Amino acid sequence: MKKTLYLFLLFATKMLVAQNANIRIIPEPVKLTVQKGIFTITPKTALVVSDKGDLHAANFFNQYLKKYYHFQLQIKEHPTPGSITIHTKKFIKAPNNPEFYSFQSKPSGIDISGNSYAGSFYGIQTLIQLLPVNATANQLNIAAVNIEDQPRFTYRGMHLDVGRHFFSVDFIKEYIDLIALYKMNTFHWHLTEDQGWRIEIKQYPKLTSVGAYRNGTIIGHAPGTANDGLKYGDYYTQEQIKEVVQYAADRFITVIPEIEMPGHASAAIAAYPELSCFPDKNTPTPKNKNLWSGDTTGKQVQQSWGVFDDVFCPSDYTFHFLENVLDEVMELFPSKYIHIGGDECPKNYWKASPFCQQLMKEKGIKDEHELQSYFIQRIEKYINIKGRQIIGWDEILEGGLAPNATVMSWRGEKGGIEAAQQKHNVIMTPGAWCYFDHSPNKQEDSLTIGGYTPVQKVYSYEPVPKELSADEAKYVLGAQGNVWTEYMQYPTKVEYMILPRMSALSEVLWSPANKKNWNNFENKLIKDTKRYQLWQVHFNEKWNQNANSSN
Repeated sequence: MKKTLYLFLLFATKMLVAQNANIRIIPEPVKLTVQKGIFTITPKTALVVSDKGDLHAANFFNQYLKKYYHFQLQIKEHPTPGSITIHTKKFIKAPNNPEFYSFQSKPSGIDISGNSYAGSFYGIQTLIQLLPVNATANQLNIAAVNIEDQPRFTYRGMHLDVGRHFFSVDFIKEYIDLIALYKMNTFHWHLTEDQGWRIEIKQYPKLTSVGAYRNGTIIGHAPGTANDGLKYGDYYTQEQIKEVVQYAADRFITVIPEIEMPGHASAAIAAYPELSCFPDKNTPTPKNKNLWSGDTTGKQVQQSWGVFDDVFCPSDYTFHFLENVLDEVMELFPSKYIHIGGDECPKNYWKASPFCQQLMKEKGIKDEHELQSYFIQRIEKYINIKGRQIIGWDEILEGGLAPNATVMSWRGEKGGIEAAQQKHNVIMTPGAWCYFDHSPNKQEDSLTIGGYTPVQKVYSYEPVPKELSADEAKYVLGAQGNVWTEYMQYPTKVEYMILPRMSALSEVLWSPANKKNWNNFENKLIKDTKRYQLWQVHFNEKWNQNANSSN
């Protein structure tokens, strides 16, 4: 009798393990219970949506089905037997997370319920991950499960630099879809750089007619072994920007624009040299009469990578110009945050500029670091007046932090720790874990910026530094993966560099810290890479060869 009971329990355990093996959701849900049976989706299955706010989730699912399984579901307002039902519990009060969702699948149907429309949308992403990767017929079997889930962090972001290399609107949309599939909620769009200004500003047309194009690009690592001598560039019209912002909003993703200042401004200065402390001798500067115009080299959109001395002059002319630019940017982007850069700002031109030195004397500014703080705080005040807030890279801490600024910590975690201790919100994006331009493999066939950040290193990241107290930790909003594109000319390279590292980061940001388990994630990722093949996206196929060599 005991032996029979033992064999029965062993068999039941094996069956449960086998069933669980097919349920591999990234990011890992807070609570998942496997039930008996399956639900089968067919072209006759109804998708029930009684609230128009949930149509975004329903339409996303239908578009996914059509693209990868070649059929869609009929959307209905009232439940029918054997349907998929989406409904949102609006006006949920604390302590419930507004991004919470519950998911229940059983043989009689699927029920997805969110505390917000975003929560319901995340339930749809879970349903997508439960779909079979290989389906030979219009029958999609979904395991019976109960899931209760919500994110650990409110900010779950991915960044893309389009200044070094430009990417089409179609690819930007694909990038946003990938972000959405992993329940991330922020797209940080890096739109201006030394090598190209990518956003149309109607008041200043030369920002794109001049600033969006460079006359060549270096070949190889900076400073480069050669230059291809080819004119390169493009930009997004304001109508295209609106299209992308709406596309992201339909997927509950906020687009945060970045307009770099006071450094990384060569493209803008090439278009309008009077923005520099040292304009070309032939450039009239009636509004900047105190600026020394001794530079005879002229201005250009940079053709190499790196950090360049020419930065915005902190003059009234420059501030008026940037305020006008920001007015048009804020009209296009409804996001709470506007990213103003603030990183890698050389001080050599400011030190040499009689105008800057006189300004510092008049304002009681002791050094050029405080001058940068003056610059950032003046811009922040203007953006705050418009009802928005700024994000800046951690260099904005130098010389004194702007009063309401959020710090994006990239030079390790030190800046984030310091900002949180000063009771400022922080987004963690330290290079060692979150820079997806670093090589994903020890040896790469194509050129990268260097470094080595395999997927296991990304997965090991803990966004809340141990140096912070429990109260200080509340200022850590989340983290972000950064994609700088010096060595990513094509969309296929971007895909390769982010996958599967973005999958790992999504679990870092969504799942409870005590639910993280590398061995479990590694097993899930094997199935996830099959899904990449279904999506026909490029990815790092060697990820598993490097997985155990990240330390």
